[in-house]
Amino acid sequence: MKLATLKQGGRDGTLVVVNRALSHCRAVPAIARTLQQALDDWEACEPQLRQVYEALNSDAFTAPDVFEPEKCHSPLPRAYQWADGSAYVNHVELVRRARGAELPAEFWTDPLMYQGGSDSFVGPRDPIFACSEDWGIDLEAEVAVITGDVAMGASVAQAAKSVRLLMLVNDVSLRNLIPAELAKGFGFFQSKPASAFSPVAVTPDELGADWRDSRVHRPLLVSLNGTLFGQPDAGCDMVFNFAQLIAHAAKTRELCAGSIIGSGTVSNKQGGLQGSSIANGGVGYCCIAEVRMYETIEAGKPQTGYLKFGDSVRLEMCDAQGASIFGAIAQTVQPYGN
Repeated sequence: MKLATLKQGGRDGTLVVVNRALSHCRAVPAIARTLQQALDDWEACEPQLRQVYEALNSDAFTAPDVFEPEKCHSPLPRAYQWADGSAYVNHVELVRRARGAELPAEFWTDPLMYQGGSDSFVGPRDPIFACSEDWGIDLEAEVAVITGDVAMGASVAQAAKSVRLLMLVNDVSLRNLIPAELAKGFGFFQSKPASAFSPVAVTPDELGADWRDSRVHRPLLVSLNGTLFGQPDAGCDMVFNFAQLIAHAAKTRELCAGSIIGSGTVSNKQGGLQGSSIANGGVGYCCIAEVRMYETIEAGKPQTGYLKFGDSVRLEMCDAQGASIFGAIAQTVQPYGN
């Protein structure tokens, strides 16, 4: 089942069911006006939403609405919880190697996670706004899940059962603001602006065998200014799966329905700078910082610049037949206020 939120009907938008081909949709106010309402009463709403989904796929509706991703908000325009992990330890290891720091052994057994701002996300076709290019604007291509209610202290097995929906996310980072923030010892804030999520959120069964072990086993396609930049497999080198990340987040607190848990930047282990780029036969990258890390390790300093105003990014994941699963996040970088 595929669900989306249109930018109409108030701050939290209007929930629509989208067909598998991402061509048509139907609003379902009699079932739930918003996605959060559906998540709050998932056991009752899910079967009704699925009936609409099946009808859309079988062309049972005489005049379904055309689905237009540019009219979408993120599936949850705002959420009670947005916690982003760092499940791809290869990415963390590269960051630390680039600055000459060892990777603590516990990073392989205990997930890193930060609590992001969830009061306002942006749509999948909205601009990436920043006040200055000097902030070091970077994309971070990730996968995320939306949970149902999760009890405090939930086991990994219990956490696995809480996954309701899957999405892609561009978790934008302002790299040049991060060092000063982390030096204060209190985590990210200014360096993590609003994230954008894919046009549609999908139930795990939509991925078939590609959803297993609480991981998504499909390449995540990242393009910069129309050129393929990365295509790492999201299921490969994911040290902590989503069930483990959810259980980690719920260790000392309950998670309410509609909580979003991110994977962190998707990253596959590769053979250094010369063998990691798409041009050299590698799988590329899901953020600019990663190629800069390879450059620093191998050449002594980074050479690739961060995003500039006017640059475009595109994130997408396709099934084995080449059809888009979540729709694409497609954004341009723009100065705020112009």
